Amino acid sequence: MKRCLVVGLCVLLLAGCSEQTDLFSGLSEQDANDVIASLGDYRIDTGKRTEKSGIVVSVDRADTNRAIRILESAGLPRRARTSIGEIFKKEGVISTPLEERARYIYALSQELESTLSQIDGVIVARVHVVLPERVAPGEPVQPASAAVFIKHSERLEPDAVRQRIQMMVSSSIPGMADTVSADSGKFSIVFVPAAAFDDAEPLVRFGPFLLEEHQLGFWQRVLWGAPAFLILLLLVIVLAARADWRQALLSRLAPRRSTTTLPSRT
Repeated sequence: MKRCLVVGLCVLLLAGCSEQTDLFSGLSEQDANDVIASLGDYRIDTGKRTEKSGIVVSVDRADTNRAIRILESAGLPRRARTSIGEIFKKEGVISTPLEERARYIYALSQELESTLSQIDGVIVARVHVVLPERVAPGEPVQPASAAVFIKHSERLEPDAVRQRIQMMVSSSIPGMADTVSADSGKFSIVFVPAAAFDDAEPLVRFGPFLLEEHQLGFWQRVLWGAPAFLILLLLVIVLAARADWRQALLSRLAPRRSTTTLPSRT
């Protein structure tokens, strides 16, 4: 009996130990925490360890597919952006004015995208900037323009943030503030709602196992009924081994014979 219990416990422990696979590596602390929190909302356990290249987040191999689809829907981990300091770092190379202008536009877009990504509910933010430019000598200067793309979750209300985004972007681009007030066609914002992750098979954790929600009630009833079943099984084993106990139980359960005699008819 003890050997069977030990074997059963070993089986449960082995079942609870699943193989881990690395989901992302080289993450920052904030990106790793965002990934772990997002997967935790769907009851997916994660592992986290630090390496030289950054933080590595791992999940059970069986959860890899769901984890990837969940993070794609949430836009995690966020795309790494280059700061102005990294773009214009001194390397001893002389750049042409055209290269400097292109690098400045790219750095400006990166900074604006990074700021817009801090708004709650924004999943992806992209900004396309056109600075004022004179195409040819004697020609009028082409005004600045900008286009903003926002992919957002259902938490974000576009009408509530549209005006603030327009003010922030227009005031960050040289010559853009006057252009926006004079010609609204030089500035556009596009809001696109992200497709919500549809978990076709929502799983809940039951000890070391992941079960579908409709299966959880059955296994809970089995677990609660297990002690009563074990007690009944133990009683059957004892009664089978002890004949005197079995005879005593049967004598108590058997109906008592009536000792009263009926008067005989004459």
